[in-house]
Amino acid sequence: MSIEYESELRCPECGHTAREKMPTDQCIFFYECPGCGALLRPLPGDCCVFCSYGSVPCPPTQAARAGEAETPCCAS
Repeated sequence: MSIEYESELRCPECGHTAREKMPTDQCIFFYECPGCGALLRPLPGDCCVFCSYGSVPCPPTQAARAGEAETPCCAS
């Protein structure tokens, strides 16, 4: 499996989308929408905003789902 390092975040408030690079070593808990200024937070059960609002989940979660890592992002 090839890990993707960019995700398109979609704001649930205004629908604005932005292509963002995802860090491999930390979770992003907050993201301010460039369209409306809403502060996005992960949904319950998700580790970061990329897992909740992204076109692809964060790299650690991608690796865990592919069986390449023992635990997903921030679950250790």
